[in-house]
Amino acid sequence: MCGIAGILRLDGRRPDDRAALRAMGESLIHRGPDGHGSLIRGPVRLTMRRLSIIDLEGGDQPMSNEADTVHVVFNGEIYNFVELRESLVACGHQFRTRSDTETIVHAYEQWGDDFVSHLNGMFAIALWDEVRARLVLARDRAGIKPLYYAHANGALVFGSELKALLKSGLVPRELDFRALGQYLSLEYIPAPASIMRGVRKLRPGHVLTSSTTGVCERSYWDLSLAQSESDPLPGGAADHIHAFRDVLRRAVKQEMVSDVPVGVLLSGGIDSSTVAALMTQATDEPIRSFSVSFAERSFDESRYARIVAAHLGTRHHELRVTPADLIEALPTITSIVDEPFADPSIVPTYLVSRFARERVKVALGGDGGDEMLAGYSTLQAHRLAPLYRMLPAPFRRAVVERAAAKLPASPHYMAFDFLLRRFIQGADAPSWHQHQMWTGALYGESKAAVLHPDVRGATDDGKFEAALAETAVASGAEHPLNRILYQDFKLYLEGDILAKTDRASMATSLETRVPFLNLDMLEHLERVPVTLKLRGLTRKYILRKAVKGLLPASIITRRKRGFGIPVAAWLNEDLRSLVYEYLNEARLKREGVFDPAEVATLLDQHARRTRNNAKAIWTIMMFQMWRERWLDDA
Repeated sequence: MCGIAGILRLDGRRPDDRAALRAMGESLIHRGPDGHGSLIRGPVRLTMRRLSIIDLEGGDQPMSNEADTVHVVFNGEIYNFVELRESLVACGHQFRTRSDTETIVHAYEQWGDDFVSHLNGMFAIALWDEVRARLVLARDRAGIKPLYYAHANGALVFGSELKALLKSGLVPRELDFRALGQYLSLEYIPAPASIMRGVRKLRPGHVLTSSTTGVCERSYWDLSLAQSESDPLPGGAADHIHAFRDVLRRAVKQEMVSDVPVGVLLSGGIDSSTVAALMTQATDEPIRSFSVSFAERSFDESRYARIVAAHLGTRHHELRVTPADLIEALPTITSIVDEPFADPSIVPTYLVSRFARERVKVALGGDGGDEMLAGYSTLQAHRLAPLYRMLPAPFRRAVVERAAAKLPASPHYMAFDFLLRRFIQGADAPSWHQHQMWTGALYGESKAAVLHPDVRGATDDGKFEAALAETAVASGAEHPLNRILYQDFKLYLEGDILAKTDRASMATSLETRVPFLNLDMLEHLERVPVTLKLRGLTRKYILRKAVKGLLPASIITRRKRGFGIPVAAWLNEDLRSLVYEYLNEARLKREGVFDPAEVATLLDQHARRTRNNAKAIWTIMMFQMWRERWLDDA
């Protein structure tokens, strides 16, 4: 696991970029505190920071081939590197290390640009081919590892995080208002956009090649769910459940390979609990598990984590999180997340990662299970929405909507008033837009209202909504559920869940791995019928059946709980002074992005508990904190 960065000079100039390269590398030191390396060769400059996990002595980068003509820096892990190595040795390649990085070099020599199709892992790769004078950038299929790039001042600049590009001195800090509009709706910015104008994220499953002759970006993999609309296995559900369990067991075992201690981030939910159970089966050594707890009971899952830990016999460690911990962590969060990011669960993710890093260097988690197996409550709402639309419109307005408006706002997790209002808000929208409205923050009139009049048009909501529709259509799936799962995979998983886990864990120099997104699992889940994902209103049906006997029944049947924090209550209490520091009228008027009167209304409604505006307030406040750190202080 590493942080990578570099510059490719495209204009023929060869300035001394050593200071810029050093600054770029130092900005990523949290991703790799164990070592560093760099290469300046002709027009290319490569640098990296290393977190040593495999081949502690021999895995230094940049790594080159025997002829010293192919050079690579790499962030991630290649899980099938042993099998790849054997295949490449049989083809005549000679290896000097035990590192998974070296398999990338020889795979490129053997298969050219198709080398990425042979890799099972999480990765962001930068490879310089000196003979062909071309730079190759590649990102893993799900987008577990990030990679930013920009064309600026006659160069292609790239890095694991946006801050590395900004440290190059070549990329200007200019706010992209269209990306701001996406952020206010989704609470994150999906690839390929970024918050800085001219900076892009390489999309998951894509390869970019760049040289003096031009730039080419292509897709080498995409999720295909069309084949899961039938049942291809003759044995039906039983065969599917058995095959699913076997593939997941192999994926967990494969992702446990490490030369350093490995643990598990255990929330008490079925996904991370399943990973923990399969880890204990794969080794005779006791597994260390890590979780967080809250005093606010509706958000606290710690007792379920303890049940799982006791059942599996893990060495369990629990961290209590308070509002004071949140306030202490927020400046760090805005520093490590160099784009605006409004998923509050990044705070406990960061805190539990820091806690786990005291004892292990690698941790497995359950990310990806909800997106691939229909785990979110919004999917049940999709099935209820057509029934709701069958009610006469006058009745809906006069009875349901009026009753919902009168409900007092509860600060508790997924309170009924919050869920009902969100459901009504999106019930009439197209399914592709409906899904995002139920999970995001600000849409349509509500988003336009909070923005300053001079900014509203610049967010270009028409193009944004068209892009959402295109993503749903791009799935190629006929079944509505598969179209939504594809959209979640392409947007929410990459832009929110994986970005959160990567930034929070790497800020503490902890490598996190996600077996549900192992290539073998992805290819298998493409074939699982939709009826085994969402069966009636039972989510993750196949997983619940597959872990019967592995986990306590209370864990298998319990309702999903998000890994959140009590934001709604804390905004009115412990965070109140912070809210008014960043959202006061004078500040908003001076900065000219948000409408002070509308923001004041949101705050007043929330303070009086007539509306739960936590999502909107938190989203705006996190932008304000990001702006202070990355624009105003630049």
